[in-house]
This record gives sequence, structure tokens and C-alpha cells, in this order.
Amino acid sequence: MNKEFENEMEDELRPEYDFAKMQGGVRGKYIKQYRKGTNLVLLYPDVAQAFPNDKAVNEAEAIAN
Repeated sequence: MNKEFENEMEDELRPEYDFAKMQGGVRGKYIKQYRKGTNLVLLYPDVAQAFPNDKAVNEAEAIAN
């Protein structure tokens, strides 16, 4: 493809974007949750087997600190 055609295609929206159905959006609706981030912790399989549930892991971590 030539550059002119590529630039023209970049400006086009796909037909499946029906903006008539996309009403009522709220800007910044989830910003507080996004800024909090996550607290995901991945455990090694052998460590995960040592604890029956996530509460037990959290309690052990609290005791260790």
C-alpha cells in the first residue's frame, strides 16, 4: 500500500462503531479505582498449597511484618 492510502485508512472508523448506541458514558467514572491500582500477589505453587485460603495468607503475611 502507498502512504496516502495508509493515512486515509487511519482516519476511518470501522462500521461496527455505532455511536447512536454509545450514549450516556460518564467521563472519569472509574478513575478512583484506577488510581488505587491493584494488590494482586502471585504465590509459588508450593506456597499456595500451604495455605487453605487467601485469608490465611493475609494473616501469615501480617504476622511476618
